[in-house]
Amino acid sequence: MAKMTMTEKILAAHSGRASVTPGENVWVNVNVLMTHDVCGPGTIGIFHEQFGKNAKVWDPDRVVIIPDHYIFTADEKCHRNIQILRDFVKEQGIKYYYDPDFVNTQANSGMPSPYRDPTKTNYKGVCHKALPEEGHIRPGEILLGTDSHTCTAGAFGQFATGVGNTDAAFALGTGKTWLKVPPTMKFLFHGQIPPYLTAKDLILAVIGEVSVSGATYKSMYFTGEGIESLTLEDRMTLTNMAIEAGGKNGVCDVDEKTLAYVRARSTRPNWTVQNDDAGASYCFEHTWDLGTMEPMVAKPHSPDNKDTAHNCRHVKVDRAYIGSCTGGKITDMIFAASILKGNSVKVPTFVVPGSTEVHSDMKKLALTGEPTKPGEKSIEQVLLDAGCQVGPSGCSACLGGPADTFGRLNEAITCISTTNRNFPGRMGHKEAGVYLASPLTVAASALTGHVTDPREYVSEPIMTGHAGLV
Repeated sequence: MAKMTMTEKILAAHSGRASVTPGENVWVNVNVLMTHDVCGPGTIGIFHEQFGKNAKVWDPDRVVIIPDHYIFTADEKCHRNIQILRDFVKEQGIKYYYDPDFVNTQANSGMPSPYRDPTKTNYKGVCHKALPEEGHIRPGEILLGTDSHTCTAGAFGQFATGVGNTDAAFALGTGKTWLKVPPTMKFLFHGQIPPYLTAKDLILAVIGEVSVSGATYKSMYFTGEGIESLTLEDRMTLTNMAIEAGGKNGVCDVDEKTLAYVRARSTRPNWTVQNDDAGASYCFEHTWDLGTMEPMVAKPHSPDNKDTAHNCRHVKVDRAYIGSCTGGKITDMIFAASILKGNSVKVPTFVVPGSTEVHSDMKKLALTGEPTKPGEKSIEQVLLDAGCQVGPSGCSACLGGPADTFGRLNEAITCISTTNRNFPGRMGHKEAGVYLASPLTVAASALTGHVTDPREYVSEPIMTGHAGLV
């Protein structure tokens, strides 16, 4: 039998085929379809238009709806979108809907009051973080989402990709989709992750190497002992930004870190782990040594406009932003807070937890990643003491949003950010400049007011304990 990559094996298994090869078109059965408040209403509209106003979704237990993008705003169009989701969920009997229960969708209701306690709301925050937390991600499965960063879930050894509203509406009605099998690019990392690097540096190096179009409709496979040394959350940063190179999906090998997490959280008991066959074919291979890699940034206005943080040390920044599905995980918060502890930021610094679980952990965990002991400060308190503004969980300024969005760039300023895109206008103002960087680099830069190499602040490994694990 032909040797196959992980992605090829997953697509073969879901199309009832013994094997598939790159370039083939196959019908596959979908395990989970996810949508949110931005694309959900459009998907629902097409679903009813094509299947009928009384049509039912193919499986209400395999549809996951997670509002997350435009939640904390007074904009009434955003409120209307949430009401459309609420009506559809009720009509279809969808089990997994994570409602921002504090949002009043009545006219003139204004800015919603955020949750007081992140553990006492049905709202979950950013979909890509909430999906694994709530048990919807498993190795060997197929996830479709109406969001380009759905590829994040490939960190768990599954095929996860973003689709448009029309494809999502078809899957909503049938549980199937039509896919071309992508060829696989292999990115091999040697060594152990040094204390001054995170996965953000690795993926910026990859995108800088292949360009924003270099992986178009290809599977990006991240492997090697360097990837094994990353936390599960950091691997999510790698696969999240596969789309920034044009990738169809990103995947990492499944190991005990993956299995422990999924076993503890999955809403379904069974799944099949797939691995690359020895001798599988790759359309591209590149190798890095983590011991020689430096902290990276992507300069405005493209994720592939790479440089080192050191080379950009003369760039003044007006704002720092720590958050998003790429940089708002609990380990990201520990990385940033470890640098900020006992110091004061020089520029306005906005912190947005990636999910309500992350926000809850920020309140109860110390910098060690373990529960606070008497007299020990929480991660959130360390950030507040340093002068950061901590907002409620959500996408917030990563996608710009209405002018009242927390952290949005409403002027032509320079921001250093842990987010995943820096196209003109992505975080708000079209003339603002966004430097993408790791939480370590963003935190170091917040303290100095210019792009700063985190090696000036980090020399010892930052331990994250049990944070982000089971």
